[in-house]
Amino acid sequence: MGRQGYSAEFRRKVLDLLAEGRSVASVAHDLDLSDQTIYNWRRQDRIDRGETPGLSSAEKGELATANKRIRELETELAIARRAVDLLKEETSPKAGTRRSK
Repeated sequence: MGRQGYSAEFRRKVLDLLAEGRSVASVAHDLDLSDQTIYNWRRQDRIDRGETPGLSSAEKGELATANKRIRELETELAIARRAVDLLKEETSPKAGTRRSK
């Protein structure tokens, strides 16, 4: 997944150039990309096609969504716990007021 600066179509075209036999260095130079970016895309493509073990793009997306939801729930829980703590605190009545029975 990573940075979302390049479209899926552009990535696919880069991978197609590699499949045609062009070298990573020449494609990177011609398209003004880093070699490492192209290597990363190629590695992820191989994982997505099942040729190499690892998390597929879809699985990475699901994991990122799940992690985001976990962070949201942890924040909500922390807020709820703080609210409970605030409600438990006893405050002394203001001077001159009577407590109701």
